[in-house]
Amino acid sequence: MPNDPLNAFVPYGRTEVAGAPDGPLAGLRFAVKDLFHIASLPTGAGNPDWLRTHEVPRETAPAVQRLLDAGARVAGKTLTDELAWSLAGENAHYGTPENPKAPGRIPGGSSSGSAAAVAGGAVDFAIGTDTGGSIRLPASYCGLYGIRPTHGAVPLDGSVPLAPSFDTVGWFAWEAALLRRVGAVLLPPTQVPTFRRLLVAEDAFAIAGEAVRSALAPAVERLRGRFGAADAVTLALEGLDQWRPVFQTLQAAEAWAAHGAWITATKPTFGPGVRDRFAAAATLDPALARAAAQTREGIRRRMDDLLGTDGLIVLPSAPGIAPLRGSSGAAVDAERGRALAILCPAGLAGLPQLSIPAARLQGCPLGLSLIGPRGSDSALLAIAEDLFA
Repeated sequence: MPNDPLNAFVPYGRTEVAGAPDGPLAGLRFAVKDLFHIASLPTGAGNPDWLRTHEVPRETAPAVQRLLDAGARVAGKTLTDELAWSLAGENAHYGTPENPKAPGRIPGGSSSGSAAAVAGGAVDFAIGTDTGGSIRLPASYCGLYGIRPTHGAVPLDGSVPLAPSFDTVGWFAWEAALLRRVGAVLLPPTQVPTFRRLLVAEDAFAIAGEAVRSALAPAVERLRGRFGAADAVTLALEGLDQWRPVFQTLQAAEAWAAHGAWITATKPTFGPGVRDRFAAAATLDPALARAAAQTREGIRRRMDDLLGTDGLIVLPSAPGIAPLRGSSGAAVDAERGRALAILCPAGLAGLPQLSIPAARLQGCPLGLSLIGPRGSDSALLAIAEDLFA
């Protein structure tokens, strides 16, 4: 579309929406992932058939409205992977947003357009969604601050779901102070806990490998200096590769429950990866989903026990730097699997996770993540601003 060199915004109109004349976010411009409804603007969810078969919304999603009421202005709606079911950011219908911080590489999905818009300076901040990592991974790939909040902390009403027990509203910003300002508007007021224990997730670092560990070591040492010590922990005693299929099974079951009837009736055209995932979801054995739900409860208890009320887990945000655009399907799937193994603990447990642009590797951004106890979102935003601003 015109005036969109980043290919970040949806091609069916970059419409601006004015916010309140004053407020804590007055003067700031933000982008909205095209899963959120804005009154009188279409919601396309990354797929032309979805756009064609759904009415233009009459109401604005509460999360978007809060930001407008705080004085921020919508600069436009941004590209998303189809129905948010991807981590790559390569949309078969609308193309791939640019990654301004790693040219020639993917921005990460499914909040790809939102991440690109912030990284390229088109907006001050942007909102997206994170189900399996679609805030945290693009934040790492694009050199941004990004937070997936505690599940349910920010209302998802007025948005297109993927897997409701995992879906969260997240946001990106180019600096920690701004990420925190946005959080003050979106998050509910809670008592801010004090982190006293730093826990280094050795199994997550092992998946990422030695090059990532070395690149992130200075940032981990900065945290260690704050806490005075750090304990090495293993998140998944049975292996994070055993947690990943638990997430994938539950996500598939919920995605088909949310969209199966529409897919069966409409027969939409999906890109290869999304098409394959929905096809598999259509034949998923419900017994597998029930077993995964039981396993998830154990994972949730494990993460809660590790964190207690004062723990802070540190781990890589991604298994590496952003892959090259147009990589083979096999390479994309392999990287997706490694990424989900690192990203799934917070999602399975419903915990907040914040990604910090902590390092560069081969000239590309690399994020470090912090996971806190349930409801510690504001404390995560504060420690990011204090230590990494």
